[in-house]
Amino acid sequence: MTDDITHPHKIDVSDAPSTEADRVQSNLETAGDTAASSIPAEELARLTDDIVAALKTVYDPEIPADIYELGLIYKIDIDDDRNVDIEMTLTAPGCPVAGEMPGWVENAVGSVGGVQLVKVELVFDPPWTPDRMSEEAQVAVGWF
Repeated sequence: MTDDITHPHKIDVSDAPSTEADRVQSNLETAGDTAASSIPAEELARLTDDIVAALKTVYDPEIPADIYELGLIYKIDIDDDRNVDIEMTLTAPGCPVAGEMPGWVENAVGSVGGVQLVKVELVFDPPWTPDRMSEEAQVAVGWF
């Protein structure tokens, strides 16, 4: 996150609740904890929902679950100019699509109405573990 972004809306999904409704509510509460914003609450809620929906269209080709439900998205920041910064990880640093997946995420989120620029950063701290997966993802991979 650069210093020139004065009022980002952080959507921290690193300890996300297990249901989608809980996640969105948690995301909005987290966003509400940041400094005052020029983005109206209703628009921020719509952006959040639409960004999550876009992330759910991106799949790890080796796992039959989307990257959001897999817990690969660690943080989403929306600034007042509607630029979006995303921190994400991979199931393993040597993932065969490591060079491609950030572009897939950027394209998916960039297609959301109202979003301006999208920056995706791969991070490996903390490392991904299967306990980050939602119940939906666990069912999809046959673990639940």
